[in-house]
Amino acid sequence: MVKIVGIAGSLRPDSYSQYALQAAAERVRALGAEVEILDLRQLNLPFCDGSDEYPDYPDVKRMRQSVLQADGVILVTPEYHGSLSGVLKNALDLMGFEHFSGKVTGLMSVLGGQSNSNALNDMRTILRWIHAWTIPEQVAIGQAWKAFDQDGNLQDENLLKRIDAFAQSLVENTQKLRGVALQAAAVV
Repeated sequence: MVKIVGIAGSLRPDSYSQYALQAAAERVRALGAEVEILDLRQLNLPFCDGSDEYPDYPDVKRMRQSVLQADGVILVTPEYHGSLSGVLKNALDLMGFEHFSGKVTGLMSVLGGQSNSNALNDMRTILRWIHAWTIPEQVAIGQAWKAFDQDGNLQDENLLKRIDAFAQSLVENTQKLRGVALQAAAVV
């Protein structure tokens, strides 16, 4: 079984990013993967200052350890000013190569206006720099204020199908990459 960690880059109560992450996590779980959600609203993280250690912030170690032990990662961000949220960028800055190298990642964004790929493209660049493998499937949810019902459920059947394809790709590619890594370790 593969383990997937999900992180949404929003601190808002009733966050559409959190709703999108929950929708993806449900589909990933349905495919047999274990999912752990790291809720940045509940973690006490400092602003990254380039240090290796943050002894006054045990949640940095917890987040790093969870991502390190995961086989794959789902990242969801609200799009702010044409890019990913500062909260998600800071969380990523608190980690590095050792946490993401060889990990399969899947990306989603949530926007108030029309969907586009700005934040998703920026996240792809960041993840490439830290040697993660990002699946080609991605989901941008435009006009989020009308995409979800009052309970946080997606209302658009086409979006649900895209999230299904996203989840399938994430789990399959994670299994493939993990299988190759396990075979290589067995040879050594």
